Formats: sequence, C-alpha cells, structure tokens
Amino acid sequence: MAYTYKNAAKARNPRVTPQTEIIPGREQDMAKNNAGGVSFVVSPWTKLDRFLVLGTEGGTYYVNETKLTEDNAKSIISLIEHEGSKVVDRIVDISHTGRAPKNDPALFALALAMTYGDDATKAAAYAALPKVARIGTHVLHLASYADSMRGWGRGMRRAFGEWYTNQKPTGLAMNLVKYANRDGWTHRDILRLAHPKADGVYQQLLAYAADKPYKFAGTEVGDFMDAVLTVKNSKDVELVSQLIHDSKLPREVVPTELLSESLVWEALLPHMGTTALVRNLATLTRVGLIAPQNDITKLIISKLRDEEEMKKARLHPVAVLAALLTYRAGHSARGSNTWTPVTSITDELDELFYRSFGLVIPTGKRLVIALDVSGSMAGGEVAGVPGLSPRVASAALAMLAARTEIDAIFLAFASNNWGNGYLARTKKFNPSNVEGITTVDISKKHRLDTVCDDINGMPFGGTDCALPMIWAGKNDVKADQFQVLTDSETWSGPIHPTQALKQYRDASGIPAQLVVVGMTATDFSIADPKDAGMLDVVGFDTATPNIISDFARNGI
Repeated sequence: MAYTYKNAAKARNPRVTPQTEIIPGREQDMAKNNAGGVSFVVSPWTKLDRFLVLGTEGGTYYVNETKLTEDNAKSIISLIEHEGSKVVDRIVDISHTGRAPKNDPALFALALAMTYGDDATKAAAYAALPKVARIGTHVLHLASYADSMRGWGRGMRRAFGEWYTNQKPTGLAMNLVKYANRDGWTHRDILRLAHPKADGVYQQLLAYAADKPYKFAGTEVGDFMDAVLTVKNSKDVELVSQLIHDSKLPREVVPTELLSESLVWEALLPHMGTTALVRNLATLTRVGLIAPQNDITKLIISKLRDEEEMKKARLHPVAVLAALLTYRAGHSARGSNTWTPVTSITDELDELFYRSFGLVIPTGKRLVIALDVSGSMAGGEVAGVPGLSPRVASAALAMLAARTEIDAIFLAFASNNWGNGYLARTKKFNPSNVEGITTVDISKKHRLDTVCDDINGMPFGGTDCALPMIWAGKNDVKADQFQVLTDSETWSGPIHPTQALKQYRDASGIPAQLVVVGMTATDFSIADPKDAGMLDVVGFDTATPNIISDFARNGI
C-alpha cells in the first residue's frame, strides 16, 4: 500500500512532471499538443500575432493548411466578437509596419472583422482598408475573402469604392495595369459591386477597368495608358524597351514572350522597386544582365544597399532569405529555369538579410540559444515560401543573433544516439555530454546560407525543450536568458521546460529568463504564461529581435 501511495505522490510532483502529462495544478493552462505531448496554451492575442506574421500556408508537420486556417479563424472571430476594434488595430499595426512576410493573413483577418464585428468594429475595418490593402493585389485578395464570407452592404461598397477614388490618378493607373487580376477577381468585378461615383480622369480610369469606353484626352495618365496599350500589343523589342524606359512601365504589362529579352529587363531596371528587384535577381542573371564585375551588377548592388528604398518597400527578411536560398541554388523551385549565381549578388543578399531587420539592439546578456531541428520543424513552410521550413528559418534567426550578440552559445536538439556519430564524422559540430542536445558552431563569420544547409542536414530525434537548462546546469554555464526556437509540438522528456528553468534558477542563483520563439501558427507554447521571466514571441516578426533584447535588459 505504501508503494502505491509513494508512486501516487511522485506522479503529483509539481516540480518534475513528464512532458506527456499536465503539471499538477495547471489543468486550466495546459493541453495536449498536436504531437501528443502537453504544452501551455497560448493566449488568443499571441495566436493572432502568430497567424498575422507566419500565416498558415503549407500547414505544419502535424496539421494540414485547411485545419490550421480554420482553427485560427475561429480564434480570431472570438476575439472580434469581444474586442473587435482592438483586433483591427493589431491587424493594421502588423500589416502597415511591414512586420509580416506576407499581407494575406492580415487581409483575411480584416475580412473576418468586416463580417463578424459589431457596427463599431466594421466601421474600424472599413476605415483600415487602405492601410492594409495598399496596392491592387491586396484589394483583389481582400474582395475575394470578404465576398466568400458576406454580402456587399452599403459600408463595404463605400469602403471599396473609396479605395479607387482616394488615390492619386497616376497611382490608380499603375495599380490597375500592374495588378489586373488575383484569385479569379478583377477590378471590374469589384467596381460592379461597389459602384463608386467618380468624374474626370477617375471616371475614365474606372471605365478602363470596367471594360467600358474611355478617353483620357492627352493627360499624364493618358500618355501612360497609351504606352501600356502599345506595349501590350507589340512584339518590337526596341519599341517596347523605349516605352518602358520613358513611361516607367511595370513588368506586368510586358508580353510574356518579350520577358526573355535582356534589353527589356535593362529598361525595367532603373525604376524597379527593391522588392521586385530582389524577386527577379535570378531572371536578371539568366538573361545575362547580371555578370561578374559588370556595370549593371554594380548598379544592382547599389540599389540593394539603398536603405531608404528598402524601408519604403517594407522589404521583409523572409523575402530576402527566400531570394538568397533560391538564387544560390541556381534553379527555380517551381520551374525549369537555371542560372549561374554571381558571388557578389549572393554576398549582398546575405548582408541584406541582416539589414532588413533594421537596427537590432544587442541584449548584452549571456545567451543560450537552442534550435529545434526535429522532424516537425522540417514540415510546412514559413509564409508559404518553398524550401523555407521552420527548421531553416530558425537557423537564419540564429545567425541574426550570432551577428548581433557577443556572448551566445548555440545548441540543437539533435538525437545523440544517432547524431553524435554523424557529428563526429562531419566534424561540423561538437557533441555535448547531455543526451539529446548538442552544441552547434555558429558565429558571425559564417555565411547565412551555409548555416541553413548545415542545420537542415542535421539528424534529429524527439525534442526535449527542457534540455538547454539541464545542459547549462551540468556544464556550469552561466546564462541570463535561454531562447528556444520551436514549433512547440514537443512531447519528449521527463520534466517540463518551465520546471527545468526553475531548477536552473535555484541551482545557479541566476534569475534566468526563457524566450520561446514560435515558428508556426499553432495554439501551443512551452513558456509558462504565469512566469514573468518567460516570454512568447513570433518568429520572423521584424519586431521580435528588439522585443527579445528589451526583455533581456529590462524584463517586463
């Protein structure tokens, strides 16, 4: 009988609990995650931030894209029904400041606010439309989302109509020709539903968009539109190139068969925005404009170094990382095109990645940064970018810390049973003396793309996120802050991370923090929401590095 009571007492120990079980007394805060382990449930606001920044494209290792989107939609709707205006403010903040890799999640959430909000929330959502739907492709996506959820009432008709009539005529003309259709929607579809009232040049531009007769009568907009129509119907490379140069026409109006001509791309280059330039570096190389040490390559590098243009374009680190991984590979992820990468461009993209986060303030603290390299981290895509798994993305964030911090140790949850043999053979990493985790050689001297390759090639096992604290304790490592980059889909280990952190604090006398960098838009976290020394942040939110730094320096 005593043995039974002893086991029962042990099972109720709040200091040491297997990660497959709920910590006694925390039943309201914890739940089974998608991997079968037990984690803390994040707040609806944290879940909203994860969705707005990371999206659900590609799903995760355990959850498909449809279910992940539905789960997030239900959570967002619940928030909208209780604090709708605050939700709209959060959508605007993350979208307008360029904190997210893609704008689609923000547009989807705004459509939810337009549909499920009360009158005040809907009014706020309508007012926010031009701040979130800033370009033609955005407004077409938003119309598609909103139309699938609700009808077109007076408020929505007015909001969409004013998107067209409140722009400058030249800006509207560019939006109409550059972003003609998305999601099966055209501007004509929106105009037939919104019925905006317009006169003068606006009336003529909306007539053009609606496939009705129009006449611009020699205005600046008229000259631009005449050039657009000429290019669309021409096969004369020299004529098209001259019109592109003179009228600053976008790539989207150029006939497909002319997009293999270097002369056309040379004409596009001077007025090409930073985002478009980064996206088309492979094409510029393939058609021969980018080559080692030529003048055009030097011009492109100078454009990539233009800080003002980068800020204006809201160039996101994910866009740069995707371009770097694709460009360096020398072949398209979704096509048959190939090119020979130019080293100076690869190097510039590497540097651009760090600059795209803005000024990152170092923590000045002793850091232990642990990367989840488990199988679940290899599934899914960050922001729907092919090849950019949470595992690769976590390696990139680790490199940002390596470039910024002066006292950081990097670990990875590589399985030592399998991993140490691999590590010893490759001599790329040093095995540690704690089963299930290993130190990783990451420093500011390394290239971003090679570190991503190294991490992506590591063997993996079950992830025990308590191990960084256990490792630090056994190796007498002094750490002010632990960072774990994970999807929180963990189940392995005899003790929860929050308990391991408390044990480390007690043994070391250091009030160490734990920052959990969430890499997917799920419900779970290993961070205890009731511990002021633990913080949840969103991976690849451009605000994250300085949030972590501020937390390290000042707490909360």
